[in-house]
Amino acid sequence: MSSPCDLEAQLKLDNQLCFMLYACSRAVTRAYRPKLDALGLTYPQYLVLLVLWEWQQTPPAQATVKALGERLLLDSGTLTPLLKRLESLGLVERRRAQHDERERVLVLTEAGVALKSQAAEVPQTLLCESGASLEELAQLRDQLAVLLKRFA
Repeated sequence: MSSPCDLEAQLKLDNQLCFMLYACSRAVTRAYRPKLDALGLTYPQYLVLLVLWEWQQTPPAQATVKALGERLLLDSGTLTPLLKRLESLGLVERRRAQHDERERVLVLTEAGVALKSQAAEVPQTLLCESGASLEELAQLRDQLAVLLKRFA
């Protein structure tokens, strides 16, 4: 690695962590696309469903839009159109919370629950296609989690 004082090296695209993260994110999302297309989902919709399926096993105190946004690091302006689309697909219902009508609680429909079994093969298929070992990817995921905490 070059010296922190080497301005030319600092400004090379290939030396930018942000570019490598961006390019990898786009490549991984692109790899997901055909598998998710087969399920009728976009990548962000898939992420929402992953959280809701997770919450079936370990429910949060309240499965609200706000809690989902916190879990996915997304604001309500981004989540609302995603949830409306999932609702129109018949996978999710947004209901008014009993304790506070301003809050929306999220509930998977039967179709949303059933889609979980079809989606179960997606991570394994991508793991095989990547050529990386489970251990390599777990280590990378853990390193990225640490980096995310530093920037969040």
